Amino acid sequence: MKKICRWIIWIGVILLLGFIMSIIVYFFYPNVSVLKKQNPQKTSFMTYRMAEWSAKNKKVTLYQTWVPLNRISPYAVKAVIIAEDDKFWDHEGFDLKAMQQALEKGLAKKKFKAGGSTITQQLAKNLYLTPAKNPIRKLKEAILTWRLESTLSKRRIIELYLNVAEWGEGIFGIEAAARKYFGKSAFTLSAQEAAQLAAVLPNPRRYNPTSNSRYVKKRAGIIYRIMVQRRVAIPVYEEVMNRPEDMGNVEEGDISSEWAPPDADLSVEERLSEEYDGSSGGGEVQEVQQDDHASSES
Repeated sequence: MKKICRWIIWIGVILLLGFIMSIIVYFFYPNVSVLKKQNPQKTSFMTYRMAEWSAKNKKVTLYQTWVPLNRISPYAVKAVIIAEDDKFWDHEGFDLKAMQQALEKGLAKKKFKAGGSTITQQLAKNLYLTPAKNPIRKLKEAILTWRLESTLSKRRIIELYLNVAEWGEGIFGIEAAARKYFGKSAFTLSAQEAAQLAAVLPNPRRYNPTSNSRYVKKRAGIIYRIMVQRRVAIPVYEEVMNRPEDMGNVEEGDISSEWAPPDADLSVEERLSEEYDGSSGGGEVQEVQQDDHASSES
């Protein structure tokens, strides 16, 4: 009996050491410094999606065209940062306030789904991990996030993110998204189009940036108005505000003239929550669930 107990203890110790080593290895591998000059050919997330399609016998073509940051519309860069990680330029990979708010929200609803991930955290997951929702994956993500922030410039991090983020079934990167939804290059995206693309990042396979979805229109409108209030999109704003208010679909007039938020310092999610607190008509906006990609996922 004692011999069996010793074997059990040894097996437990070996398993524990194996687990610890599987975490420690992420302090050294993969080599993130290569990203300073090299663009990743295929991310872990792309490989995951391809395996997913194969298992379901789905024929999906993966579209991605790499573009440098100077060939991406400044509107798109700013819209995505506003939507996904408004403190991107200030933090060192982690937004503790957003993480706290996400935790409190999850506890209040007695379910923990999402919230608080920065762009760097999302990049770490997209490049090297999977959508698995467990503490081990989050621990690996935290280590990789710290390494990315310690190794790469903010400019390079946002360039990488914009080129690997998922924007629909088989659509990866801002250039492929711009071509798919607006028939133009990422460089020529308008402020309104950029806001629409940024609006769907929490669940890019569920929502289409050009659809009549109430959630997309609402979120895109808030993103655009923040851009206007911060004097990012004033020339376009002045042009749009002179257009008729009854324009159809998700036109520029729709997302620029509605739902004017009063405080440019509030995040997109805070504004959505503020507008729907106590409302019984939240509908689609209240029920939105983040995709596995989870740009804001914790």
